[in-house]
Amino acid sequence: MASTKDFVDYIVEQLESIELIRAKSMFGEYGLFGEGKIFALICNNKLFIKPTAAGKSFIGEVVEAPPYPGAKNCYLIEAKLEDRDWLSTLVRISLKELPDPKPRRKKKK
Repeated sequence: MASTKDFVDYIVEQLESIELIRAKSMFGEYGLFGEGKIFALICNNKLFIKPTAAGKSFIGEVVEAPPYPGAKNCYLIEAKLEDRDWLSTLVRISLKELPDPKPRRKKKK
């Protein structure tokens, strides 16, 4: 089951206090980007945050699950989706710890 645009828009609205958050359609689901980094996936109307040590410390008892079959486990966020401040803090913490994206190679002519 693919995620609905309404759910994706809701999550992006919850994170509106963070600048330049955007959702991008990817393979029938969505990736969430901030500071040029992918920090979360939305699959089957569920939010999966990329794992970081700081994120785990902030969450406390984490629920880990793969966003799709064959994927690495991520932090499944369900209970705190309505808490904008908590969710925004988790994303800020995670973005600080995630590595910068690798530069794209230029196409050969």
